[in-house]
Amino acid sequence: MPMSTRGDRILDRPLAEIGGKGLFLKELEVAMLEGEADAAVHSLKDVPMELDGPFQLGAILERADPFDAFVSVKISDFDALPHGAKVGTSSLRRQAQLRARRSDLQILDLRGNVNTRLSKLENGEYDAIILACAGLDRLGLSRYIRHRLDAPSWLPAVAQGAIAIECREGDDETAKILQVLNHKKTQLCVEAERSMNRMLHGSCHVPVAAYATLEGNILSLEGLVGSAKTGHCVRAHAVGHAHDPEGLGRLVATELRLHGADELMKS
Repeated sequence: MPMSTRGDRILDRPLAEIGGKGLFLKELEVAMLEGEADAAVHSLKDVPMELDGPFQLGAILERADPFDAFVSVKISDFDALPHGAKVGTSSLRRQAQLRARRSDLQILDLRGNVNTRLSKLENGEYDAIILACAGLDRLGLSRYIRHRLDAPSWLPAVAQGAIAIECREGDDETAKILQVLNHKKTQLCVEAERSMNRMLHGSCHVPVAAYATLEGNILSLEGLVGSAKTGHCVRAHAVGHAHDPEGLGRLVATELRLHGADELMKS
């Protein structure tokens, strides 16, 4: 059953000003509580670190491309942006990393669905925009990707590219069905990223980025906290065993705090 949430409808203000990413969940959770739906599908990057009420994540699907895309009509790649170019994004995380790399850029807010954002670009409102590769891929719009902004120089949002399916706690029948869809490798990686973010108390109001990879039984996690105003960023990296993604996330969060993450988040 398709639904349009308040986060989809209010497009004239930055997301952080109207309640954050939780706007995309609340109305869907009400539908589950009222029996109109048994499960809800979300971009995991939009799911709060702690779920409110009687809900659980029943499955995490295999992760798509987790990175950001540089999209432009006339400019070949990020490094080719002219001095003072206008770049559109509504993400504080992207703004922090853009300013860290190019303090001369004009960074402008950008809201709306993907087609709306692309139309604004094509109409000349921006020289370039930053979008998620996964969103473009899923919509059959990969041709718009000029190049991928990828790790280690550029980090994505926590759990970017992963899809989560939420259901009611205690609904064992639905949970059992959903478990068939769960992708274990993706689950371990995003658990590490979300654990880091949880310890930092991160939200859409704080520019936090993370990316975990799994090779054999070894998890690797890199995290970043930045300032969308100044572009100052701190980073941390650690490796751990796949059986303890939560512990790895806490370790990287601790390292970020030792490098000054708390001060950045307060500012």
